[in-house]
Amino acid sequence: MRRLPPLNSIRAFEATARHLSFSKAAEELNVTPGAVSQQVKVLEDYLNIKLFKRRNRLILLTDEAQICLPLLTQGLDNMAHAIDLIRKQNDDKPLTITASPTFTSRWLMPRLSSFQHEFPDIDVRIDASNDLADLINDDIDVGIRFGTGEYPGLEADYLFSQSVIAVCNPELLKRKDKLETPEDLKNHTLLHAHGDYFFIDNTHVDWEMWFATVGAKGIDGRHGLHFSQHNLLAEAAIRGQGVALVGDVVVNDELKTGQLVKLFEDTDIPLKFSYYLIYPNVKSNLPRVKIFRQWLLDEVKKVRRK
Repeated sequence: MRRLPPLNSIRAFEATARHLSFSKAAEELNVTPGAVSQQVKVLEDYLNIKLFKRRNRLILLTDEAQICLPLLTQGLDNMAHAIDLIRKQNDDKPLTITASPTFTSRWLMPRLSSFQHEFPDIDVRIDASNDLADLINDDIDVGIRFGTGEYPGLEADYLFSQSVIAVCNPELLKRKDKLETPEDLKNHTLLHAHGDYFFIDNTHVDWEMWFATVGAKGIDGRHGLHFSQHNLLAEAAIRGQGVALVGDVVVNDELKTGQLVKLFEDTDIPLKFSYYLIYPNVKSNLPRVKIFRQWLLDEVKKVRRK
């Protein structure tokens, strides 16, 4: 095992010996001259030798100090180089994002090209999963999650809230079976998703709950096409295969382009959960995390303005 004096005492001596000045060493180390002198004394006591000869206002190196100074300088330079290599290796890692498959495909993916165009040096790896990843211990930088915003041990930036709305392809409105009120849905195919749920007051928001909320009676809320993910549900609605209950955030682009239309007035169901960007505090200063965070918040502002 290496027997070494305190690192601060070595740094204080090396800077002072290089400058032959306590004040210049203090300026370099961002401490007071008195603190530098004290650390040098710690090293002298540890070695049980004098390292400087004091001549009025001048200081000179002792023979022992002259012998060890080049080696200590090289050692500190090697340490600094090693730290730089570690930092560079960490900075060169890809930005790893975890988000649900639906949010990834419907909201994040269409916008990632602008991120890559603006920051071509940052590689991106996406873990599209509904599983709750361990952002502290796993090799993941940031997550985008739908929840309460309470994530112990993690920083959380609010992105946007979400409401459940009924949507369909506009071509369905041209068919003979009208779609003017919720009761008209009895003549249309209902689309369902069961893989990633919407909740309000701990209750799953499905067609049966939606019909009860809007006061529509006599409609079987269980019939229709069933899918394992909301992403597939939204795709089926875009293709005109029926009417879907979806989160307004994940179909925001399709509503703007006219691929989907929102049905019925005053039937939105606001959810208590919201979307958050989450990340460990220890990763908050990584350049790739800081850049992605600011880019994402700017993208969210664009959506809110529209």
